[in-house]
Amino acid sequence: MQLSYRQKAVLTSVFVFLMVILILGLAEGAVQLRQWLKYGHFGHYEDLFVVDEGTGLRVLAANAASRTININSQGFRGPPITQPKPAGDLRLAFLGASTTFCAEVSGDELTWPHLVTEAVQEAVHDINVDYVNGAMPGYVVQSSLHNLSERIAPLQPDVVVIYHATNDLSQETRWLAVKQGIYEEEGRSVKKSWLAKHSLLWYLVEKNLHLKAVQRNAVDAKKRLEFSPSKLGVQFRKELTQLVLAAKQISGVVALATFSYQIRPEQTPEQQLVAASSALYYMPFMTLNGLVEAYTQYNQIIADVARDTGAILIDVETAIPGDSKHFNDTVHFTDAGSLVMAHRVSEAVLASAEFQALVKAKRGGN
Repeated sequence: MQLSYRQKAVLTSVFVFLMVILILGLAEGAVQLRQWLKYGHFGHYEDLFVVDEGTGLRVLAANAASRTININSQGFRGPPITQPKPAGDLRLAFLGASTTFCAEVSGDELTWPHLVTEAVQEAVHDINVDYVNGAMPGYVVQSSLHNLSERIAPLQPDVVVIYHATNDLSQETRWLAVKQGIYEEEGRSVKKSWLAKHSLLWYLVEKNLHLKAVQRNAVDAKKRLEFSPSKLGVQFRKELTQLVLAAKQISGVVALATFSYQIRPEQTPEQQLVAASSALYYMPFMTLNGLVEAYTQYNQIIADVARDTGAILIDVETAIPGDSKHFNDTVHFTDAGSLVMAHRVSEAVLASAEFQALVKAKRGGN
């Protein structure tokens, strides 16, 4: 039977539609596979998180796992934590956000908290050393203060290492941008469309289009945030001081690390634009020079708080080279960056008089 022109047109349209669906399905499968190979999970890794009804904190789902991330029964990334803590053991706790959680590295053993613990264990081989990675993506200092009192303190850490800056900086500068009328109230967070919530392919398309737009704006736009760097971080200083003092109430050794980032003043404008990609995604109203000045100011506050509270200062944040070998984006480490960060932290902690006194006490004063 010979088909009419209309019937041929309908069949052709159906065939083209099915081919488009097939191609999109294959593309979705390809990006899902790439996601799994690179990060150890399919789709959005938000599935690893829940809201704790008791504390109201966003936390990790107990015993959740992906190919590269394993959550223990207490809801922290890393190996099981023995409770109650065995007498004589030395326990480290790490407080921070995504840059301490380290979702971008290739496994639990390459997060810098795990690597620091290994270095400490090697240095004090006669004492059993374990750790709790109390970091959570999205946390600001105030979140870590709540997390410390509700979830970390009962684990009785002997050493607390704090690494915060970028989320508090984003929060503060967004508020300033809204106040100056250059950032809309509803633009405070990048909202996903319905398709982006259900398709990783579409999510990546939306994210990359948005990223391209903010990169263009960073070069072309005239409406940029105006601020005096020396006036930034008033609330950050107050809350970081509170966190350090609270940590010192439960732990004999508290260390503060200045914040490392990929964008550097000595880079060319083109290099800075690439290095600042993720920071501009969340702070699209910032200039490249403004980002460098803001991070510098926050690091000065971290150093001041360490001095004022008697905490150990882990400085020399530029020891981690500002390149794509060490940074996955503006602030998150690759495996290589995590290794350098771990060396930076463990070297400062091990050399401190406070830590040496702690080890001596663990050994019975001998």
